[in-house]
Amino acid sequence: MKKTVTSESKKMQSGPLRIFLVEDSTDVRDWIIETVNGIQGVTLAGFSEEENDALEKIDAESFDILILDIELKQGNGMNLLKTLAKSNKYIDNLKIIFSNNVSQVYRRAGEQYGVRFFFDKTSEFTKLRTLLEELGSHIH
Repeated sequence: MKKTVTSESKKMQSGPLRIFLVEDSTDVRDWIIETVNGIQGVTLAGFSEEENDALEKIDAESFDILILDIELKQGNGMNLLKTLAKSNKYIDNLKIIFSNNVSQVYRRAGEQYGVRFFFDKTSEFTKLRTLLEELGSHIH
C-alpha cells in the first residue's frame, strides 16, 4: 500500500491535503472530522450528507481527497461517483469509500469510478485513519 499512497500524494499539491466528506451519519461524520482535525498534513475542505448538495459543494470547493458513504439521506455515493466520473475535472482526486456496504459489487463499481480505497465503516476506522496519517505525512 505504501507505494500507492506515495504515488497518490505526489499527484497532490503541497500544503495540507483537503478532504471533502460525504456522510449522512452525524456520529460517523463527527468522528471523521475530529480525526482529520487531529492529523497533521490534512484539513477538512467541506462536507455534505446528500448527493445533490455534495455535487454543488464539490464544484465550489477545492479538495484533494473525497471520502464518501454509499447510502446518503438523499441519493447515494455511487451515483455521485458516476456523475464525477463523467467529468475529467476530478480524475486526479483520491476517492475513498467508507461504508457499511462492503460487497464485491460495490467494490467493483467503486473501482470503475476511480475509487482507490474501500473501507468497512463497521470495522476499519483505524485503517482509514492510518491512510490519512500516511497521506498527510507526505506533505511538506
